[in-house]
Amino acid sequence: MIEKMKTVRVITASSRKEDMLQALRDLGIVHIAEKKSAQAVYLDRVSILQNTSMELREYETEEKVPEILTDDVFRELLRTVRHTLDNRRSLSAARNAAAMEAERLKEWGDFEPREVRELAEKGIEMHFYRMGKKEFRQLLKDENVQVIRLAPVDKMETVAVIGKLDPSFPANEFLLPPKSLSTCLQEVEEYDEELASCEHVLSDAAKYTRSFDAQLLKAQNEEEYSAVGETAEDQDGLVMLDGYIPAANEDMFREAAARNNWAWVIDDPAQDDEHVPTKIKYNKVTRLIIPVFDILGTVPAYREYDISTWFLGFFTLFFAMIIGDAGYGCLFLIAAVVMTLKKKQLSNAVLLLYVLSIATIVWGALTGTWFGIEGAMRVPFLKSLVLPSIANYPEYFGVTTTAQQNTVMKFCFSIGVVHLALACVMNIKRKIGEKNLNWVADLGWLLAICALYFVVLFMVIGENVNMTVAAVVVGVGFILAVLFGGMAPGLRFGKGLKAGVSNAFTVFLDTISAFGNIMSYIRLFAVGLASLAIAQSFNDMASGFHGAGIIAGVLIVLIGHGLNIIMGLLSVVVHGVRLNLLEFSGQLGMEWTGTAYDPFQKRDKIKK
Repeated sequence: MIEKMKTVRVITASSRKEDMLQALRDLGIVHIAEKKSAQAVYLDRVSILQNTSMELREYETEEKVPEILTDDVFRELLRTVRHTLDNRRSLSAARNAAAMEAERLKEWGDFEPREVRELAEKGIEMHFYRMGKKEFRQLLKDENVQVIRLAPVDKMETVAVIGKLDPSFPANEFLLPPKSLSTCLQEVEEYDEELASCEHVLSDAAKYTRSFDAQLLKAQNEEEYSAVGETAEDQDGLVMLDGYIPAANEDMFREAAARNNWAWVIDDPAQDDEHVPTKIKYNKVTRLIIPVFDILGTVPAYREYDISTWFLGFFTLFFAMIIGDAGYGCLFLIAAVVMTLKKKQLSNAVLLLYVLSIATIVWGALTGTWFGIEGAMRVPFLKSLVLPSIANYPEYFGVTTTAQQNTVMKFCFSIGVVHLALACVMNIKRKIGEKNLNWVADLGWLLAICALYFVVLFMVIGENVNMTVAAVVVGVGFILAVLFGGMAPGLRFGKGLKAGVSNAFTVFLDTISAFGNIMSYIRLFAVGLASLAIAQSFNDMASGFHGAGIIAGVLIVLIGHGLNIIMGLLSVVVHGVRLNLLEFSGQLGMEWTGTAYDPFQKRDKIKK
């Protein structure tokens, strides 16, 4: 449920600005409206700590120092770490340059460039070239050129020439390096030693993860305090701050205002206010979907729907159908148990994993899918769990493959029409409560979607459907969507009708899109079938190994099923989430453009 919000304005004397900021932070319920940037010193501090902590991650080990360093001691540690990181970057760049130069010189051998320069100072200027055999023979014929043949480089003739060849001669000149090969290699060794010393310093510093986290949290709190301070407007001896509070906390705010002698104004958000934050109140069930929303970073707008319940239900079903294998579900369940025993607590993510794994086991058992092994159907208990009409091995139940596939596809389309029709019903319910005549347009969409469902069944699986009736219902739905699509509260019927009619072509395109939306649910069947085929392919590959090759067969099974699980999880994100965020949310009219409720408070966790 999206909680109702109130706008609030707090006013106090400019001399009491700091007191007001401290009290508001301690209160911890006011979401500041359109917060300004903090002062540069606080922004820089947070940036430095974040970047340093990120760079130290590659040196982290299990060894941690539990004590939190004092500010003075940490300041010295941070200075050392920053200096070491900068030094490491410089050393790494110099080391790479020396290594590249050494690699370039290897094919020419180890010689001292200084000696060549000394010859040049005495009037003997030497240049080095690479060329093909034909060019070399041509060069030997030139009596005006003094040539010393050197060892071939990269299968090409190499020469030292006293003087310089004509630029038009087809040869590649080797530019004399500033240092010898042995010098470059020695420098690489020295740089490696210095880099190792840097690595040691950074490895020791990485043990102070808790201190870095504590300082970053402190810096983030200071940054936010500074930002709110910059946001508070100071005028004519008064300072004011605008924000939002949950309606449920209004009494708490009033008590704080009276206690601190603030002047204040509380009101309902204006209809055109697009900055109202969204605070969702989850129950014990819907909170399981929080990890998914956190990963996606999606927040509904204040006046949109909270679809947590429906998202969780359909996402669980989509997950089970896409993964589709009871064996994989058992692996997920084992992983959930291990995480529970390791952490000794049930987080939302772990609870969600329990739900998803059990759903996958149920669906896999109903379809007879256990690691893609056909032999599982020879086990009486596993066979007794299967629903024959959707079995992935229909021949064991006297069902044809075509009949089984048609049943599963029909089930997918049925899920789609229920999903989209639910969105229409939710819109109708809300708009009737708002006395918005636009609900009739949603009724039209409901009729059109239900009729298009039968059109899909006719076109895809050849089900016997009265297409005339379906076309008439789609037409009625289209007309209602056109005539009432422009209606809105406070708008005269004639203007609403005119707006709807002018949008007729868009409604026509949306009707075609609705047909495509229903069709898109076939992805649940297609991805699940592909996952089964991949599992079977790896099983078949592994079955070809016998005797000493059994180890290779085991590796093929482990790697193959591991990849299949990973691809299945990616498919859940691509397809399972999409059906909720695009098809379903699109029918609801949701854009997910909300701002999460983030009250001004002293945080006890680092803000990601």
